[in-house]
Amino acid sequence: MKTLTKFAGAAAALLLVSACATSSGPDVDASAGADTSAGAVPSGPVPGSLDDLKQSAGNQVFFAYDQYTLTAQSQATLARQAAWLQEYPETRVKLAGNCDERGTREYNLALGARRAEAARAYLVSLGVDGSRITTVSYGKERPGCTASNEGCWAENRNATTTIESVGS
Repeated sequence: MKTLTKFAGAAAALLLVSACATSSGPDVDASAGADTSAGAVPSGPVPGSLDDLKQSAGNQVFFAYDQYTLTAQSQATLARQAAWLQEYPETRVKLAGNCDERGTREYNLALGARRAEAARAYLVSLGVDGSRITTVSYGKERPGCTASNEGCWAENRNATTTIESVGS
């Protein structure tokens, strides 16, 4: 019996010591299930990328039919874009003005230009250097949605921000 007690005590001590030992493998946060070792690949978009801009700030603002005035929601999106651009001061962006399919090609090119410029002017008013922003109008030539209905038309009436370059 004395031998069994000594054996049980030794086994318990061995288990306790092994439980306290650190492993040489990657650190894993059990609560999140994430590998936190130095070689781990972070999840989410690459900082400073277009995907990061889309996720952090949004890259489109929308307009009412035949309008180029910014709504409160558009201003909020552009404010987030301005903050993002301040975080990445070497990044240059392009604002593309887009329209729905209604109206002539010439009219929509002019309206798209006014939409892109309205978004650009607002970003500049928030402190973004205007030399970092170019504008282009695609009018109705590059629709994101091709159905002929109000939902699609509303989606196509936008100014879309894309990254033109990073660095000088």
